[in-house]
Order: sequence, then C-alpha cells, then structure tokens
Amino acid sequence: MSRSKRDRRLAICIKTEDPDLLTPRKIYEVIPDASGEKSDFIRVIDNEGEDYLIRFHSYIFVSLPHEVEKVLQHVS
Repeated sequence: MSRSKRDRRLAICIKTEDPDLLTPRKIYEVIPDASGEKSDFIRVIDNEGEDYLIRFHSYIFVSLPHEVEKVLQHVS
C-alpha cells in the first residue's frame, strides 16, 4: 500500500503496554485515521509491520531533516 509523502508523519514512542509490538524511543510511521484521532488515538505501523491503534499521549510527533526522512523511507 503506498502512502503519499504529505500523509506520512513520524512519531517517537514514549511509552508502551506491549513492548513486543512497540518500542520506547523508536520512530514509527503514523497513518492518518480521522476516526481514531477523534478519540485521541493514532494509528502507527508496529514492529511487525502491522497498523496498530494507540493512545496519542504515548507518542511525540517529530519533523526530521529531509535527508533523514528520505533514508528512513528506504529502510525496512
């Protein structure tokens, strides 16, 4: 599934209840989810490559330099 650059957001996990799926201090891709956001949740791609709905307060959104984001797009 391809996502446009405009829709792509990154966030750092600051706490988790499931360390097998989400790792504190790790950067995750955030998928737009209007329904989840209305209830203070965001949807992230977890450590297994699946999308995962998690409370917004467990993450900090980040903006990285273009060069870093470009490299991250190609890292699996």
